[in-house]
Amino acid sequence: MSSFLDEIKWTADGLCPAIAQDAQSGKILMMAWMNRESLQLTAQNMVATYWSRSRQALWRKGESSGHTQLVKAIKLDCDADAIVLEVEQLGGIACHTGRQSCFYKTLTDGQWQSTEAVIKDPKDIYS
Repeated sequence: MSSFLDEIKWTADGLCPAIAQDAQSGKILMMAWMNRESLQLTAQNMVATYWSRSRQALWRKGESSGHTQLVKAIKLDCDADAIVLEVEQLGGIACHTGRQSCFYKTLTDGQWQSTEAVIKDPKDIYS
């Protein structure tokens, strides 16, 4: 019996990019990587779990910050090589910088400008 995991075109190192999107507003919150195990756990528990390339370990979003992502839907693109997680972002902060979104810089006149305020100082999140 084939698993939904077998339908994904994983990279050579067994990963697939995953975009977390706010289920209500549609705002893109972050991008992370998933492997088979992290996607399986996410689908089972409906709590976003990713693969940390730097730590080479599973990473349940919010395990250290408290900013857990409750998954409302898991979507796969037409090429089967990218995932979108529609989530409820607990605490309203997805980025380790204390912002709502990791995509807080906008290219303006050839320069990256910060366009989103810090909601909570990272020192207060990760202390």
